Amino acid sequence: MKDWLVFLSEQAIVLVDTMALVVIMYGTAEICVGVVRLAFRRSSDLEKRNVWLRYARWLVAGLTFQLAADIIETSITAGWDAIGRIAAIAVVRTFLNYFLERDLAEVSAGRQEVMKS
Repeated sequence: MKDWLVFLSEQAIVLVDTMALVVIMYGTAEICVGVVRLAFRRSSDLEKRNVWLRYARWLVAGLTFQLAADIIETSITAGWDAIGRIAAIAVVRTFLNYFLERDLAEVSAGRQEVMKS
């Protein structure tokens, strides 16, 4: 039974990491197109900020998927060294996610302030 759970967990890790990769690659392709588009025409600071904010949203989504894969991986990891490594990666990803989401919330609040005035 345990071998079957380990096998399923390993497959889930691959699937969730693949989803994270697809999300991040799509967001990166979108930002590349956006930056090239902005480079060849006149654009406001708001347009530039919106391009980067869309990228931040894709990164938050990708980091969330990667964190989920890390959590699944800890359930099948036996050694403390491996668990420590996974925990360190999870902490870094959590902090990145936190700061990206905080920046997105600040910009969103700023937009609402501008719209009210």
